[in-house]
Amino acid sequence: MGLFSRKQSATPAVPAPRTVDPALAALTGDYTIDPAHSSIGFTVRHAMVTNVKGAFTEHEGTLGLDGTDPSRSTAAIDVRIASVDTGMKDRDAHLRGDDFFDAERFPLMSFRSTAAEQLGGDRYRITGDLTIKDVTRPLSIDLEFNGSATDVYGNERVGFEGGAEILRSDWGLTWNAALETGGVMVSDKVKLTFDISAVKAAPQA
Repeated sequence: MGLFSRKQSATPAVPAPRTVDPALAALTGDYTIDPAHSSIGFTVRHAMVTNVKGAFTEHEGTLGLDGTDPSRSTAAIDVRIASVDTGMKDRDAHLRGDDFFDAERFPLMSFRSTAAEQLGGDRYRITGDLTIKDVTRPLSIDLEFNGSATDVYGNERVGFEGGAEILRSDWGLTWNAALETGGVMVSDKVKLTFDISAVKAAPQA
């Protein structure tokens, strides 16, 4: 046959139907993050030799879970910067100040999801916009679904844990100090950790 001979068009493939796990489908709904049983933390290298760990103790947020199609799930979280706690008052005051978060002018750090995907099994990735000091940049968070349960008060709960890595300089957090032995006081790379327990909202009448 000639090089330019007409070829028969192939029959378009029919996508396989989505397999829905009934247990996941039952989790579909709106959830409120329970701050008393959740934590949002961070780890950063200090003086090139050790890690400093901290957490933001005041935060609130919501999850919109779609167990039939996880890509339609959503998340929104607001963190109060002044609640930063590393276990050292002077260091926490420095983090709240102008050198770092400037918590008086920028009291909140926020995350709003723009996409979600199931990576396989109980692993998920949620992508969205992280805003710190009025700088908004994309962030992807890898999460593992820890399961669901009804607590002693009759609340339906779900749990997730996971993390992400950022460069704090991308959000304008650039303060540092040089060490006499070389290197800097605070690493640019920060590891974020999330341990989330969320309560399902009661169905509206």
